[in-house]
Amino acid sequence: MRTTVLVEGRSDAVALHALATSWGRPLATYDVDVLPMGGITHIRTVATRLHGAGHRLAGLYDDPEVRFVRRGLAAAGVIATEDADLEAYGFFCCTRDLEDELRRALGVTQVERVIAAAGETRSLELLAQMPAQAGWTREELLARFMTSQSGRKERYARLLVEALPRGSEPPPLRSLLSHLGVEPPT
Repeated sequence: MRTTVLVEGRSDAVALHALATSWGRPLATYDVDVLPMGGITHIRTVATRLHGAGHRLAGLYDDPEVRFVRRGLAAAGVIATEDADLEAYGFFCCTRDLEDELRRALGVTQVERVIAAAGETRSLELLAQMPAQAGWTREELLARFMTSQSGRKERYARLLVEALPRGSEPPPLRSLLSHLGVEPPT
């Protein structure tokens, strides 16, 4: 049975594909599609259409949006009730968002090394000098940096995943891939 993984945006899809590929387990070989929905508020419509077409569904979501996920999946008939255990249905929660999970898994120093290797240290430091960012923690600054230019979230989703040491993958990513039968090499 085909599985469609619902994710909020393109950077989430890039991260999932990058991790599976880094394990030598491309998602296409598991009959898995990853569908960026263009925002979590579309989950009801997308889930209704795909579930009705016989797709097995799974996904990632951000904790602040859990109520949209629960309502949408219940209305689509994917979960029995709004208070169902989402992980049992293949939906895994990122504490803030997936990018935050990746930054925490790597740590500030390693994320800054990835940015340096991508040739963007100057851009990061220019952002840090802006008055609007005065008093921000380095973590907050890195989060803002990832969203300060079109396409940057997708680019760094891949680069941060590729920089992860084996075994340090964020739990939501690892759990979702395991749910799909995609396991890291031993």
